[in-house]
Amino acid sequence: MRPPVQIEKLEALMSAMGRTVKSTGRIYLTGGATALLHGWRPMTVDIDLKADPEPGGFFEAIAVLKDSLAVNIELACPSDFIPELLNWRERCLFIAHHGMLDFYHYDPYSQALSKLERRHSRDLTDVAAMLRSGLIRRDLLFQQFLLIEPQLIRYPALDPASFRLSVEQFCYDLPDTSSTSAQA
Repeated sequence: MRPPVQIEKLEALMSAMGRTVKSTGRIYLTGGATALLHGWRPMTVDIDLKADPEPGGFFEAIAVLKDSLAVNIELACPSDFIPELLNWRERCLFIAHHGMLDFYHYDPYSQALSKLERRHSRDLTDVAAMLRSGLIRRDLLFQQFLLIEPQLIRYPALDPASFRLSVEQFCYDLPDTSSTSAQA
């Protein structure tokens, strides 16, 4: 098992990946990587990312860097778990430019909704931190949920009713009456 990732290792990965790939591209960081870079957590278990457009040599770089830096890398983003939000790219936040790559935080609204759907205590803490830091607003978060709600049928692993309840509880500051959020 690899050790948890701290900010120095994440920054080393971004720098090395920018030097290693063979063409330009964008890398979107999400989950624990976003929390780490914003200072909400001191470490994360893995680095979740999405390449779009995918640079040449991307997978080769991952194969080398995950071992040389001893980091877990997951190809994952919110749209793997919930419907893709409209205009998500416009809400992504620039992190840094390294070599041939631009790094961004994946859209905070997409991240927040994905975390609210999972309802793990760490995820709920991250969403509260997003709100406190001004990355999301409750009213806009609920609007984004309403836009994707009709598409939830395409995600059979989701329970639309409990997802909606989680979003409503967060957006309207309602007490959480489920036992799921206490787990994780």
